[in-house]
Amino acid sequence: MTPESEGVIRLAVFVGVFLVLAAAEWAWPYRPEFTRRARWVSNIGMSLLNTLAVRLVAVLLPLLPVAIAAQFGGGGVSGLLGLSPVVAGVAGFLLLDLAVYMQHVVFHHVPWFWRLHRVHHADTQFDVTTAIRFHPIEILLSLVWKAAVIIVFGIPVAAVLVFEIVLNASAMFSHANFSLPSAVDRALRAIVVTPDMHRVHHSVVPREINTNFGFNLSVWDRLFGTFLQETKQDARAMPFGLPSYQRPDTSSLAWLLLFPFHRGKIL
Repeated sequence: MTPESEGVIRLAVFVGVFLVLAAAEWAWPYRPEFTRRARWVSNIGMSLLNTLAVRLVAVLLPLLPVAIAAQFGGGGVSGLLGLSPVVAGVAGFLLLDLAVYMQHVVFHHVPWFWRLHRVHHADTQFDVTTAIRFHPIEILLSLVWKAAVIIVFGIPVAAVLVFEIVLNASAMFSHANFSLPSAVDRALRAIVVTPDMHRVHHSVVPREINTNFGFNLSVWDRLFGTFLQETKQDARAMPFGLPSYQRPDTSSLAWLLLFPFHRGKIL
């Protein structure tokens, strides 16, 4: 598979999932008072800038070619252990998901990384576009981190592609502003991160912000003690974002790009 075909597949799935979730938000909104126009322009704009940034460095560090090089170079740890492609693929998928969880925790607790990641948390509303609101520097650092994991473990190409597709889809799902029946949410969150579970992570309460770090599988939060069942606030009225930045200008694209370098309060 070429990087071009990989990009087409990922884009097609991304657009399809985004449209389905956006339609669900319109039909069955969890919080119907949310606005879209200014936020969506900025959040989608950030996503386009991130795509451009990744493409600009893709010649140097694309994930699929990195995975191919790792395989032909001996397959990393999975090659040394003699794992079959299927076992290596499943283990690699789980390892990448754990790596993203670990990255998320680190970006909350290391001040400079938090300055980058708080661009995501500064959104005063919570919907499918919040999932794609990340600073380009954070996206590039994440790319480097995942590439390192791929090389060291020797994760198969197919597993890398599947993981990236699932991660993008699950991130949008976990941020979606639509209602799930309580029974369905409880059943799903036993395996994956649901909107009700991740909504807690976007609370303005510091203790709640530092819980429920998972984007895809919910097992890591349970395993490492960062799982919080529900917010102590009224979930249908709770404020989102950062306590010190509850202002309309947090939807400006220029503000988002410069926010990591703002010398004011970090929370």
